[in-house]
Amino acid sequence: MRFSFVAIACFLAFVAVAFGAFGAHALESRVSLARVETWTVAVHYHSLHALAMIALSAALDNKHSVWLQRAQTFFVIGVCLFSGSLYLLVLTDTPQLGAVTPLGGVSLLAGWACAFFAAVQKSHDPDV
Repeated sequence: MRFSFVAIACFLAFVAVAFGAFGAHALESRVSLARVETWTVAVHYHSLHALAMIALSAALDNKHSVWLQRAQTFFVIGVCLFSGSLYLLVLTDTPQLGAVTPLGGVSLLAGWACAFFAAVQKSHDPDV
């Protein structure tokens, strides 16, 4: 299971770089400065959590930890909902999509809580 999350994280990081470049080079002449800032926030959280997924996989190195798997799953969901809703908001100029963003934020927070429990579990039982 760990490999698949590392692969997913690498894909998410690739997309974050591509979206960051797109935002820097293609959006500035097409949308308002406020929308460019929204895009930048989306890319920031997207890339941060892709890297966090890789770091957690390396640091905790346990494909059997249910807490690590939950953390990774919540991070993927969180990136899709949080950053994805912001990307769509900018591209479609549909402010209602902003209502989805907090759900992504809650998912990212849940991912960090699960990562905490995975780290505690690892510190108490190094074989887990």
